[in-house]
Formats: sequence, C-alpha cells, structure tokens
Amino acid sequence: MEASVAIQVLPQNVGGNDEVCRIVDEAIAYIQTKFPDAYVGPFETTIQGDYDLCMEVLAGVSRICTEAGAGEVATYAKIFYAPEQGVLTTEQKIGKYHEHEA
Repeated sequence: MEASVAIQVLPQNVGGNDEVCRIVDEAIAYIQTKFPDAYVGPFETTIQGDYDLCMEVLAGVSRICTEAGAGEVATYAKIFYAPEQGVLTTEQKIGKYHEHEA
C-alpha cells in the first residue's frame, strides 16, 4: 500500500442540507465501489492503496457530485505517498480508538 488519501467534497448551491447529504452519499457510494474498505468519517472519507487508483477516485468524486446535481463542488484532499516504505493503514492509525465498536 503506497498511498493514503483523505477526501472531502462540499457540493455548492444545491438548495439545502438534505440535498448536500444526498450528493455526498453518491460520492461515498462511488468511492466504495473502488475501495470497499474506505473509512467514512464525519468530515472526510479515507482511502488507501495504489497511488494511481487513489488519484483516479479523487478525480472522479467531483464528477460524481456534478452528475448528481451540484452545479459546483469544492473537493479537498490530504495525500500521503510512500512508494518505498508504504503507509500506515487506517486500522494501525485509529483502530485502538474504535475497539469498543467491534
């Protein structure tokens, strides 16, 4: 695993919170088709794996939002790339904080 990417999309000018949530849900559904183990949080969704696939998904989420009805979308990303040593997994980073959920 060489990359970890946190993605946040903010659909703009869509008419209210319900519509924002619907569009974000479509973006998350798209992400999960490529990364079924994506970690969905309250502000962003995190994916990890092959760098090129991560970048493909990052580019795709904005398109998904506009196809779902957003006239504009702001997409924010945090990217950690370590092709030689690999990246820490989401489980390694936060698993101890979620043990009670299992």
